[in-house]
Amino acid sequence: MSNIPFQTINWDTIEKTEHKGEIGTAYWQTMQLGGLRIRKVIYSEGYLADHWCQKGHIVHCLEGNFITEMEDGRQTNLSKGMTYVVSDDLSSHRSIATNGVELLIIDGDFLK
Repeated sequence: MSNIPFQTINWDTIEKTEHKGEIGTAYWQTMQLGGLRIRKVIYSEGYLADHWCQKGHIVHCLEGNFITEMEDGRQTNLSKGMTYVVSDDLSSHRSIATNGVELLIIDGDFLK
């Protein structure tokens, strides 16, 4: 990973992209810095991811609450101020947001 100089991110200036879930929609604002991706993500009410993800993430809940479901059926509830961390290929997980949620998600080469 390359060095990243000091900078700020003004999320108000970052374009939102729409990603349909199995149910609901995810809205991403993405900053890519070499092998590092930083996203502010909003899941709509009733959101259910359309895939099982095996990518590593650091996921911090900014507002609301959501469930991270593992493919084996285990579920973890996360609410405002909570964070989860996982490296690539160590779980199959997906997000469920009954009432909508706002997240900060960081992933990249350092989680391989």
